[in-house]
Amino acid sequence: GRVDDVAAVDLADVTDERAVAAYVEQVRRVMGRIDIFFNNAGVEGPVRPIAAYPLTDFLRVMAVNVTGTFLGLKHVIPTMAATGGGAINTSSVAGLTGTPGICAYNASKHAVIGLTRSAAAEWAGRGIRINSVNPGPIESRMMRSLEEGLAPGSADTMRMKFNALIPAGRYGTPEEVAALVAFLASDEARYLHGAVFTIDGGLTVS
Repeated sequence: GRVDDVAAVDLADVTDERAVAAYVEQVRRVMGRIDIFFNNAGVEGPVRPIAAYPLTDFLRVMAVNVTGTFLGLKHVIPTMAATGGGAINTSSVAGLTGTPGICAYNASKHAVIGLTRSAAAEWAGRGIRINSVNPGPIESRMMRSLEEGLAPGSADTMRMKFNALIPAGRYGTPEEVAALVAFLASDEARYLHGAVFTIDGGLTVS
């Protein structure tokens, strides 16, 4: 079936413009249109103070998180413009605050919010909705990596510290983020343009 065909789309390096253009064209060819684009590729990078942060790691985080987001928008939007639709960029609460040790990740997620707002301003008049989802700590490989990076050998202790900072008292789940994404992809969100949705259990309320 057509859904199975799309599921078989080749993996692509989001930092490679030719690869991005190819995956967009493959989906367009199989499905005929693109209604929703979840622009979600991201890496966290190592945990290091700025003075000791390797340039190669900084550039890699920016390439995946910022260039990859930009290229996705660049190549999906023209196809989407023919029929309308919506794109959801994934930023982070790290795009709203600063955290010692993850300067590249912080910088990249701030940049994604800027891309979201610029793209929304350009395309809202064409019926394309572009918004940003900003998760806080979520049960995931990325959080386990950050816990270990922030407190080597004491990841469980770091997890307890994070939980203590979250008014809800726990990490979120991927399913909770997915529910927000599904709402933004629906017609119920038709008047939302350039909005930043924080889903963090109250972490950034103060």
